[in-house]
Amino acid sequence: MPQPQLLIFDCDGVLIDSEVVAAKVEAELLRDEGIEIEASELTTRFAGLTFAATMARLSEETGHRFSEAFLKRVDDEIDRRLATEAEEIAGAHDMLDRLDLPRCICSNSTAARLEMELDHVGLWDRFRPYVFSAVDVGQPKPAPDVFRHALKVFDVPGHAAVVIEDSVHGVQGAKAAGCRVVGFTGAGHSYLGHADALTEAGAETVISRLADFPALVEVLAVWQDD
Repeated sequence: MPQPQLLIFDCDGVLIDSEVVAAKVEAELLRDEGIEIEASELTTRFAGLTFAATMARLSEETGHRFSEAFLKRVDDEIDRRLATEAEEIAGAHDMLDRLDLPRCICSNSTAARLEMELDHVGLWDRFRPYVFSAVDVGQPKPAPDVFRHALKVFDVPGHAAVVIEDSVHGVQGAKAAGCRVVGFTGAGHSYLGHADALTEAGAETVISRLADFPALVEVLAVWQDD
């Protein structure tokens, strides 16, 4: 296999422990709409999807119509909570110190939210301007659009890019773009069977500590994905 030339990071659930914060907000406000669902179920089923996609799926399942005002209320509250509660995944800065390859972020979050939460934990300057929102470049994950955009910007073939993702939908999108994928289960929303789900979606291997990622990138240079 060729030497990796580009490292692509998901943001929420890989660099920032934010999925659990967003899910708690969604669960709390959904109760006001008469829908009882635990935050843990939201993260297990919908992590990696956009908020709009999550609400659309819940609407299909329940028959409940969510007003634009409600959707904005939830989105605004998630932003408010993330601005103060989001935390760096343990070891993110140290991991980045050990990596020399070009890197970027590919996320389903909006550009504004990405800048806000990355800046909050001191990671914005370690990636900008290469922070790509699927909202701006095409269809969100599990579509491969945001990954293909990153590959085009860096002029790198998919098989020479290593993606680290915490969600099934993210793994599926990265694989569809031809990238090699490492699953990650070290965030607060991880669940029993999480690693198996990522593997089944196409991750070559799964780690639970960001500290293990630099050495794994070196291994992938000689590890044939069968």
